[in-house]
Amino acid sequence: MSITAQIDYYQQKLTFEMDAADLHAARQQGRNLVVVDGRQHSYYQIEHIPGAVNLPHRTLSFDTTTALDKSALYICYCDGLGCNGSTQTALKLLMLGFEVKELIGGLDWWKRDGYPTEGNQGQAERPLLCGC
Repeated sequence: MSITAQIDYYQQKLTFEMDAADLHAARQQGRNLVVVDGRQHSYYQIEHIPGAVNLPHRTLSFDTTTALDKSALYICYCDGLGCNGSTQTALKLLMLGFEVKELIGGLDWWKRDGYPTEGNQGQAERPLLCGC
C-alpha cells in the first residue's frame, strides 16, 4: 500500500468520525451540531450524553425527522464497542439528507474520557483518562 493511499484512508476516516475530545471541543466552540443517541428510549433514560436527543435508529424516517435542522452536523452514538446503533443512525440520517459523523467508542468512551452523563444513572465529570 502506498503512503498516498494511507493518507487518503486516514483523511476519510476523520471526515466520518469524531472522538469524545473532539466533540467536547466542538461544543465548547459553539459549533452547530446535534448529538444523537440512536439507542432505544429506555437506555437513553438510564444514561446519555448531556444535551443529546434520542432518535432510536429503528424509528428514523422522513416523517420522524422533518422538524430537524438540516444545517446542523449530527454526531451519532450508541453504547460503544460491539454495538452498531451509531452506524445505523448515521447511515439513516445521511440517507435522509443530513450531515453526520459517528462518535467513535460511543457512550462508553465518552465516559472513559471523564465526560459527564445525564439520566437516571448519570455521572459527574471526572478527570480525563485519554492521553491523546
